[in-house]
Amino acid sequence: MKKTESKPVKKAATKKTPSRVNGAKNATEIANAMGDNTQVITRFNAGNAAWRAQDWTGALAAYDAALALEPTFELALLGRARVLVRLGQWMPAREAFASLLRAHPQQFSGWLEAGHLCRQMGELQQAAAAYQRAMDAAPERYEAPLGMARVLHQLDQKPLAAQAFEQAMTLAGGAQANGASQSASKAVANGSPHLPAEVAHRMGQYLLELGDNAAAVQVLRLALQKLQAQAPNATARGNTQGGSNTTLSVINIMAEVQMDLGEALLRLGQQPAALQVLTEASAATHEPTLARLGALAFRHNLWQEGLAVLRKCVDLYPQSPTARWNLAHLLAESWQMDEAEQVLQEAEKLGPMPGAKSMRASIAGRQGDADTALRLYRELADESGEQGKFASSSAMSSLYSDQLTAHEVADLHRELFAPLGQGARARESFVRAPLAGRRIKLGLVSADFHHQHPVNIFMQPVLREIDRSRFEVFLYFTGVSYDEQTRLAQQRIEHWVEATTLNDTQLAKRIDADGIDLLLDLAGHTGQQRMSLFAKRVAPVQATYLGYPGSTGVPNMDWVLGDEVVTPVGSDSLCSERIARLPGTVFCFAPEVDYPYPAFADDVAKRSLTFGSFNNVPKLTPRTLRLWAQILKAVPDSRLLLKAPSFSDGGAVRLFGERLQKLGVDLARVEFRGPTGLTDMMAEYTDVDIALDPVPYNGGTTSLQAMWMGVPVVTQAGHNFVSRMGGSFMTAAGLPEWVADDDEGYVRVAVQMAQDRAALLALKRGLRERLKARRGWDVVAHTRAMEAAFEGMVS
Repeated sequence: MKKTESKPVKKAATKKTPSRVNGAKNATEIANAMGDNTQVITRFNAGNAAWRAQDWTGALAAYDAALALEPTFELALLGRARVLVRLGQWMPAREAFASLLRAHPQQFSGWLEAGHLCRQMGELQQAAAAYQRAMDAAPERYEAPLGMARVLHQLDQKPLAAQAFEQAMTLAGGAQANGASQSASKAVANGSPHLPAEVAHRMGQYLLELGDNAAAVQVLRLALQKLQAQAPNATARGNTQGGSNTTLSVINIMAEVQMDLGEALLRLGQQPAALQVLTEASAATHEPTLARLGALAFRHNLWQEGLAVLRKCVDLYPQSPTARWNLAHLLAESWQMDEAEQVLQEAEKLGPMPGAKSMRASIAGRQGDADTALRLYRELADESGEQGKFASSSAMSSLYSDQLTAHEVADLHRELFAPLGQGARARESFVRAPLAGRRIKLGLVSADFHHQHPVNIFMQPVLREIDRSRFEVFLYFTGVSYDEQTRLAQQRIEHWVEATTLNDTQLAKRIDADGIDLLLDLAGHTGQQRMSLFAKRVAPVQATYLGYPGSTGVPNMDWVLGDEVVTPVGSDSLCSERIARLPGTVFCFAPEVDYPYPAFADDVAKRSLTFGSFNNVPKLTPRTLRLWAQILKAVPDSRLLLKAPSFSDGGAVRLFGERLQKLGVDLARVEFRGPTGLTDMMAEYTDVDIALDPVPYNGGTTSLQAMWMGVPVVTQAGHNFVSRMGGSFMTAAGLPEWVADDDEGYVRVAVQMAQDRAALLALKRGLRERLKARRGWDVVAHTRAMEAAFEGMVS
C-alpha cells in the first residue's frame, strides 16, 4: 500500500508562513513553508530517523517536540499517529489521527490509516466511514476501495464489497498503465507485482482470513491469471536454471499467491487441486517464500514435503543463518532432535540466533528433560518481560517435572499469569438479556478441530449431541490447520467465526457483539491459545476445559471442569478457578470412527507379556523410566513396547535406550516404534497386554485409546489433575484395583496384573463392552452433564 513516506525535510531560504505550512501536501512544500525554522525541521527529521530505526519511543518524542513548535505540522501529526499505532496505543493513536484530520481534512493517508486502525479495533462502521473519506480525498487511489471491500465483507454486505473490489482493481489497472514511473516489465524485474494482481492477491488474503474460502479461491485465481499474463511461460522457464530475473521474480510472486490458493483449497477439501498448486509453488527461489511454504506444508501434515522445501532453501542460501534456523525449527517440530540441534549449531556459526534458547528449551522438553526446559523458559519469560508464550511454555513444562509438588505447580501458574489480569473488564459491565425464555449463548475458543488432535477427538461427539434448543453455540476458531474434521465441526456449529487473524481487541469486540453468556477455553497454555484474552475478561462467565489438564492460573477464568477423581473434594486450593465436577470421568471417549476390536485369541495369554506406552516422550521422565525398569526386572521375560513420534528419529531411540540401559534394562526386551496414522496406531494396541501410565503427567487420550482397544492401564493417583487422569479413567471403568497410591504400589500392581494371564485375557476380551456400559463412555449423558454444569455457571 502506498503511503506518505517519512522523508528528511531540507532547510529552505524563505520565511515561515503558517497558512502556507497548513496547506502544504508533501515534505518539499513543507520545507519551503517552514523557511529557516531549523528547530522544527531538525526535530521532525530526528523523528523520521528514529522511525527508520524502529525506535518508536524516540520517534514519538521527536515528533512531539516538532509539534510543540508547530502544532499543525501535517507530516509530524501523521508520523505521531503512526508511531502510536506501532506502540499498540490504539486509543491515543485514534485521537492523533483525529487531530491530524481536523487540521488537514483532505489528508488521504490519515483517513486511510485511520480506517485500518478502526478495523483493527473492531470498529467496522467507523472504518468504513474513514475509507469513504479517503476515497473522497483521493478518488484515483486504489487502496481505500480495497480497504472498504474488506470491511464491507466483514459487515456481511457482500454485493457492495464486490463493487468496492472491482473499483480497486480498475483504479489499480489505471495507476499501472498511466501513473507508474517504470514499465510493467521493469516493475516485475524489481520484484513488484502488477498492481491489479497485487490487489487481487490482497483481497484473496482478506477473504481467506474471514473464512470465505470459495470467494478466496475465485479471487486468488484471478491474481494468478494476471501474473501469468505478464510472463506466460514463467513456470516452465522457472524450472530451468537459465530463467531470467524477470521470470524468477514472477515465479516467486506467483508462489505467494499459490500458497494462499492452496490454503483455501485445502479448507474446501479439494486436496488434489491444493497439492497441485503447492507443488507449483515449490518452484520458488526466494528465501522467505520457501520458508513460508515449508511452514505451510508442515501445518497441513505434509511434514516430509515441508522439510524437503527447507532443505532446498538451505542449498540455495548456504550462508543464510535464517535458512538453517527455519530447517532446525521444523526438524524439532517433526521430533528429529539430533539433526535439529546440529542444524541449529550450524545456524549459530553463521550469525546470532536470538531464538536459540527457546529452541533448546523445546528440544529439552521433547527429550524428557522437563526441568531444563522449565529453567530455560523461565529465563526467557524474565528476559522478555512479557507473560506471553514463554510463560505458557513454563507452565506446561512444570506439569512434566518430577521435582515440583502439586502446590508448587499451582503456585507457579498463579505467579506466571497474575500480571495478565491487570486492567481487566469488570464482570458487572456486561449487559445481557435475562436467560428466561432464551437459549444460553455458549462460545468456544479453539484452534484444534483437526484430525488426531485430542480436542477434536473428544469434542466432535459433544458438538453432535449438544441440545440446540437450550444452547446457541459460537466457535471462535483460532487455528491454522484445516481438514475434513474442521469442516465437520463447521457443519455442527451454528456460528463459526474465523478468528485466527483477529487480535485480542477485535475478538473481544466480536464476542461481546455476539452477546456470549459463557465463553469456554479449549486450549489452556497449548498452541494458538488466547489466555491473554480471557485474563482481560471478554465474557461475563469464562471456563476452561479439555485442552489443558488442570488449572490455568489465569485471572478471570471463573471455572474449570473436573471430576471427583482428578479434582477430588479438598483439592480446590490447587485451582485458581472454581471447580465444576462432572459425573463419570472428566473426558468422555466416544470415537466416531469404528476401530475394529482385536480378536484376542487363546495364544495371547501364552506370548511374552508386553507392557507398552504410546505416550509422547516428554512424559517419559526419569521417574517414569525408573518405575518401568523396576517392573521389567520384577516380571522376567516381559517386554516393553514404546511408540511415539520421536522414535522415528534414531537419536531419540539412542537417547532413551541409553537411559533404560543405565537403569539395568536389556534393550533386547525393548521395542521402539515411530508414528503411524491413527487407524494403524489403534490397531497396534493388539501387540500390548498392559499399558503403563507415565508419572507425573498421565496419559489422557492415549490411555483412553488403549482401554478402547482392550488394553488396561496401570496407573498411579498423584496429587493434582494431570497426575490423576489415569485414576479417573480406571475408576470410572470399575477397575480401581489398577490404581496405585505410590511408586511402590505402582510396581506392585503391574506385577500382580501380569501374573494371572487368564484373568488378564478375559478382561481384555470384554473391556470395550465394559466401557460402553458405563456412564463415563456415554457421550449423551456426558453432554447432558456438561450442559447442566454450564447452566449452573451462568445462573
